[in-house]
Amino acid sequence: MIKLIACDLDGTLLNSSMEISDANVQAIKRAQENGIEFMVASGRAPHESQPMLKEYGIDCGFINLNGGLVFDTAGNLIVKNPLKLETAKKICRLLKKEGFYFELVTSNHVYSEDLSQRITNVAHLMVELNPMLTFKEAVLVSASKPAIVSIKQVPSYEDLMDEPGTEVMKILVFDSRGQYAFTDVIKKIEEIDKVSITSSAADNIEINAAGAQKGRSLLDYAAAKGIKREEIAAIGDNLNDESMIQAAGTGVAMGNAIPQIKTIASFVTKSNNEDGVAWAIDKILADNQKEQDQ
Repeated sequence: MIKLIACDLDGTLLNSSMEISDANVQAIKRAQENGIEFMVASGRAPHESQPMLKEYGIDCGFINLNGGLVFDTAGNLIVKNPLKLETAKKICRLLKKEGFYFELVTSNHVYSEDLSQRITNVAHLMVELNPMLTFKEAVLVSASKPAIVSIKQVPSYEDLMDEPGTEVMKILVFDSRGQYAFTDVIKKIEEIDKVSITSSAADNIEINAAGAQKGRSLLDYAAAKGIKREEIAAIGDNLNDESMIQAAGTGVAMGNAIPQIKTIASFVTKSNNEDGVAWAIDKILADNQKEQDQ
C-alpha cells in the first residue's frame, strides 16, 4: 500500500498556465484524508514553490532544489546539501568561458548577472511552445512572470560567493538551442568535481551537489518516517525526476513526460493539462483499497 506520494511541480502538478487545477487539489486532499502523505519534489527554491501550495490550501512537505533542501509538513528543515563553494566557483568560471547564461540559486534567492538574458531565453521557449506568439509578445510576457521578477540581479557571482555565509544550492544553466548544446560542457563540469547534473526542461541543465538528488532525498525522508520503498509513489515528467521515479516502489510518468521517464515508470498517467496527477492519485487510492480488501 502506498503511504507517501512525491510529486514534481513544473510539467506535472502545474498545467501549462502554471496553475494547479481544482481536480488536482481535491485529489491531493483525498489522498491526505486517506492517510497518504503528499509532498512536492521540485527543482524550484522554497520561496518559488512553498507559498504556491499554501495558496491552494495544501499543507505538505517539500524536496526543494532537486534534494538540496528537504522540509517536513511542519516546515522544519530536515536536509541541506549545498555545492562546495570552490566547486561552484570553478563551474561558474567554466560556464562564463564557454559563453553560457546561468544563475546561482541559494536557499532564499535566485541570482543573475544579466536578467535580460533570462528573459530572452524564456521568450524563446514560449514562442517554441506557442507558435502563435510573436517574440516581442513573448518578451513582454516573460518579463512579467513572478519567477523572473523575483530574481535578484548582482554585478558579480564571484563577489556574491565571497560574501560570508553564502551557500550555493544549485547552478541553473540555460540555452535555447536545447540539450545538445550542453553535451561538451557537461563533460568538462564532471571533470571539475562529482556533482549531480539533471534537467527540468529542454533548454536547461541543473547542477547540484552529488548528494542532492530527488530520489536519494525521498528515500532518506521516507526511511526517517518508517516508510518502505514499496510504499512510496513518485510522479514526474523530466530528467530531474528520474532518480525519484526509479527509487519509488511505484514510479508514475506524466502523459507529457519525456520518453526516458515513460520507459522507467510503473505506469503513465494523463498529461499535466488533463489533471494527470489527480488521475494517478485516484488510481493509487483504488489500488490501496483493493489491497485492503484482500
